[in-house]
Amino acid sequence: MTPPMNRPPSSAFMFQAAAAFAVALLGTAYGIAKLPLEAEARGFLALGLAFVTSSAFTLAKAIRDRQETEQVTSRVDKARLDKLISEHDPFDVKNL
Repeated sequence: MTPPMNRPPSSAFMFQAAAAFAVALLGTAYGIAKLPLEAEARGFLALGLAFVTSSAFTLAKAIRDRQETEQVTSRVDKARLDKLISEHDPFDVKNL
């Protein structure tokens, strides 16, 4: 069985993801700054934006960590199975 290929994301994809994040964050921050509201309301919205942004990073990291853990567990299970198969001799008559 061929193991799945783990290719890192391309630099173009990483740039696109970073650029989209920057545009969304800066656009929202600009929109909050230009709203016709008092400073307290703008501050509240800015804190909400900061919280949503940090929560998004935390969620992405948690999902990535869980996925990496599942891959490691899968590899360990596969290695154990491969070892058992390689040690098994179907023609061994000692166990009969």
